[in-house]
Amino acid sequence: MDIDEDKIDDAVLALLWLTLHDGYRAWKGFDWATTDRLFRKGLIGDPVNKSKSLILTDEGLERSKALFVELFTRPPR
Repeated sequence: MDIDEDKIDDAVLALLWLTLHDGYRAWKGFDWATTDRLFRKGLIGDPVNKSKSLILTDEGLERSKALFVELFTRPPR
């Protein structure tokens, strides 16, 4: 099976929106390889620290919300 890591990254970024707190922080609880890719893409701050949460960049916040809406909401009736 050929895994599309970009799709995994999009799903994780969208799910980070669910645990968003303090405006730009989200609980880390996802695979290290995925959070490392999101960091390299400039969507989150460096996930390697003692904090239990990570920081989304401005671009990451915007993309996280857009992906959440796209992937996990229903259109208005």
